[in-house]
Amino acid sequence: MPTDLSALRARVENAAKVLGRCWPLQSYIAANPLAGLEKLPFDEAVAEGQALYGGRGYPSVAQLRAAWDAGAINANHLADRLEAYGFTESPAHLLDRMEAATPPSVNRSNDSLLNRVMAKWLAVFVDQGQATWTMPRRQEGFYAAWRAVAPYDTTLAHRDCLHDLPERPLEALAAALSDVEPSQWERVLRHHLTALPGWASFIKWRSQDRHDAWQAAHPITMTGYLAARLHTARAIGLPVAPDGVAEAAVGASRNGRDRPAMAAPWLEAWEATYREQLLHDVQAAAATIHTGAAPDRPKAQLVFCIDVRSEVIRRHVEQAGPYQTFGYAGFFGLPMQFQPYDSDNRITACPPIVDPKHRIQEVCGDHRPDAAAAHERWVALGRAWQRLIKSLKHNVAAAFGFVEGSGGLFGVAMAARTLIPGWLRTQHQAWAKRVPTSDTFCDLSLDRAPAADHADGLPVGLSAEERSYYAEAAFRLMGWQQFAPVVVFTGHGSETVNNPYASSLDCGACAGHPGGPNARILAAICNDPAVREVLSERGIVIPEDTVFLAAEHTTTTDAVRLFHPPTLTERQAKIVDQLRRDLHTARVQAAAERAPALQGARRSHAVADTARRAADWAETRPEWGLSGNAAFIMAPRALTAEFSLDGRAFLHAYNWQTDDRGTALETIMTGPLVVGEWINMQYYFSTVDNAVYGSGSKITQNVVGNVGVWQGNGGDLMTGLPLQSLQVDDATPYHHPLRLLAVVYAPRARVSRVIERNAQLRSLFDHEWMALTVLDPEHSNRRYVYQPGGTWATPSTESRDDQDTEPALAL
Repeated sequence: MPTDLSALRARVENAAKVLGRCWPLQSYIAANPLAGLEKLPFDEAVAEGQALYGGRGYPSVAQLRAAWDAGAINANHLADRLEAYGFTESPAHLLDRMEAATPPSVNRSNDSLLNRVMAKWLAVFVDQGQATWTMPRRQEGFYAAWRAVAPYDTTLAHRDCLHDLPERPLEALAAALSDVEPSQWERVLRHHLTALPGWASFIKWRSQDRHDAWQAAHPITMTGYLAARLHTARAIGLPVAPDGVAEAAVGASRNGRDRPAMAAPWLEAWEATYREQLLHDVQAAAATIHTGAAPDRPKAQLVFCIDVRSEVIRRHVEQAGPYQTFGYAGFFGLPMQFQPYDSDNRITACPPIVDPKHRIQEVCGDHRPDAAAAHERWVALGRAWQRLIKSLKHNVAAAFGFVEGSGGLFGVAMAARTLIPGWLRTQHQAWAKRVPTSDTFCDLSLDRAPAADHADGLPVGLSAEERSYYAEAAFRLMGWQQFAPVVVFTGHGSETVNNPYASSLDCGACAGHPGGPNARILAAICNDPAVREVLSERGIVIPEDTVFLAAEHTTTTDAVRLFHPPTLTERQAKIVDQLRRDLHTARVQAAAERAPALQGARRSHAVADTARRAADWAETRPEWGLSGNAAFIMAPRALTAEFSLDGRAFLHAYNWQTDDRGTALETIMTGPLVVGEWINMQYYFSTVDNAVYGSGSKITQNVVGNVGVWQGNGGDLMTGLPLQSLQVDDATPYHHPLRLLAVVYAPRARVSRVIERNAQLRSLFDHEWMALTVLDPEHSNRRYVYQPGGTWATPSTESRDDQDTEPALAL
C-alpha cells in the first residue's frame, strides 16, 4: 500500500493540471476547455485534447467547405498556406481527402456504470437549492458524505467493500491505489479525471474559490472525488487502472504529432482572410488620425464595456448626436463584491483573474423614505407569494390538491407566455414602474467601514486613496484627455427567461453578472469632490461643469437605461434629456442592424422582435452573445469609428501618447486581453466540436443542481456553449471559429517590453493561441506581425519560413 501521502497529494495536483475550470451557471465564465494545455503549442494541445477527451481541435470539413464556398477563405492565402505545409492537391481534392480520412468526433463515454454512478453522487452533493431533499452529511465534505451513504447503493455489486474505508480521503485514495505502482499513479488519476472532465473541472474551480459560500458550507476536493471514484470502481468490479492506462503517458497517443493536421493551413488561411481586411481598414484610418483639427468638446461621453456587442450600439450612439464613446473592461477596474439592498447575496463583480478586494453595499438612504417603503412592500409581497407557491408544490399533503385547483390558472398563464410573450413583457414593465428601484433611494457604502464590519476578510467600502486610485486608473488606461459636461459609465447585462445560460450573456468582466453596479460605483467615486481634487493634483483636471452618471446596456434589446442621476444643472439636465432620446434612436438602429442575423426578426419591427425574444420562454436564441468574436483592438476610437466591425471586435480605448512607460498597455494586455482569449477559445472549441467541448442542443439539456447542465438525465457536466449560440441551424454556422487577433496601436518597442515582462502573455503568442499585430505610430503606422519565438515580420515578409525578421524581445 502506498505510504508516501505527500507524494500522492502532489500526483493529484499534477494530474489535475490538464483540466481547465468550470464555473457554475449563476456566474458563468467563458473559459478555454484546454486551458490546462496552454503551455503547449496550439497544434500539440489540440492533439492532446483529442487523446484525453476525444475532441476535434480544428474546424470540420463541413465548416471549412462552407467557409470556402462563401468566400471567407481567400484563394491566395490558402495557396500560400498549403504550400508552406507541403500540400500540393487542389483545395477541392484536399477537402475530399480530409473528409475521407477524418474519423468521427468521439465523445468520452459517459454512460458507463462508473461514470453514471459518480455523476449521480456529484449531482446530489453539489446541489445548490434545486433539490427539496438533499444529501445527508454534506457539511462534512463530499468524501465523508459519500462514504456514509455509498454502502447502501444497490447499483454496486460489491458494495460490501465500502463499509470500512479510511476516514480521510487521501488515505482512502492511497488504499485504492495499493495495487498500482507509484510511478503510474499520475497516469491513472489523470485517466479518471478526464473520464468526467466537466465534473472534474467544476470541482477544480470550486475547491480553489475562496469566496464560494457553497464550498465553505459543503466542501469538495479533487482528492475526495478521486478517492470516492476509485473505490466505487472497486465496488462495481472494475479495475482501478484499466488496461493500457498505466502505459499511456501524456502525449503517448499523439499520432502524427510532428505532422500538422490537414485542417491547419485551412484555418490559417481563413484567419488571414479576415485579418487582412480588418488591418487594411484600421491602417487606413491610422493614416488620417492626426490630420484633422482638435475635436470639439462633445455633449456627452459614454464608456461602454469592451464586449463585442458594444461595438454596434456605440457606432449608432455616435451617429445619433455629438457624443464620444470609449471602451473599458466592464467591471470598470473595481475588484469587488457587491451586495444589493435587502439581500444577503454577495455578488463577485470582477473577472476571475482578479480577486475581490472590497465589498460595496446598497444601504437605504434617508432622502426618499417613501420610495424605500414602497419597494419593501412590493418585494415582501412577491417573496411571500413565491414561498406560498413553493410550499404548496413541495408539501406532500397539499401538492395534489394544489395541482387540481390551480391547473386552469397556470394553464392560461402558460398559454399566454407561449403565444403573447411580448405583450406580457409590456404589461410587466408597466407594473414594475410602480416599484421603485433600489438606485432611486439607496446610497452606496463607499466610505470605509470599521474593521469589525468586514466580512469574508473583505473590507466594506473604500478608503479615500483607493477611490482616487480607481478613478485615476480608469482615465489613464483609456488615455482620457478632455471631459464632456456629461460622462456616462455604461455597464451591460442581458434579459432572458427560461435560459440556464442567462449569465453567459451578462458581463464576463463582472463574473457573469450585470455591470450596472460597477458603473454606479465608479460614477459616484468620480462625483466625489475629494477625489476630483486628488486627480487634479495628479494632472487629471475634471471641469466643474462635468457630472458622472451610470447606465446599463441590455444587450438582448439594445436598450440603455440611465440610473437615477445626481443633482444636475439646467444645462446638464437638457443634455441628459436629449441623450435619452438619442439612446432610443440608437437602440432602434442597432436592433435593425442585428435583425437579419436573428431568425424570424424583421428590420421594420426589430425593437418589438428583440423585446419578444427577451420575454419568450420558448426562445432558444434570445441573442447571439459574443458569437463572431475574432479581434481585440487596443487603440483610440478614431481608428475604428468610420467603419463597421460587424460586432466581431473587442474595443479597448488606449492612447499611446499618454502612456510613456507602457503601464496602461501592460494592464490591458495582461488583463482584458487574456480574458478575451478565454472567451475566444470557448467559442472556438464549442464550435469545432460541440459534442465534446460545447454542450449540445438546448432542447435536450437539463439543469442539474443549479450548477450546470447535462444532456438527457445524467452524465458529465457540459462545460461549453449550446449549439443555438453558435449555429443558425443544423447546417448553417454563425460563429466563425478563428483564433483571436490582438491589434495594438503603439510603438513596437513598447509592446515588445510588455511581452518580455510577462511569460504567460508571451506563451499565448508563441504557442499561437492568439496572434498579435502592431501598428507603430512612430514608424508611419507600419504594420508588424509577431512571430512565434519572438521576432516581428512585416506583411511583405510574413512567411512561416522567413528568418530575416526583426527581433521582438532582444531590445
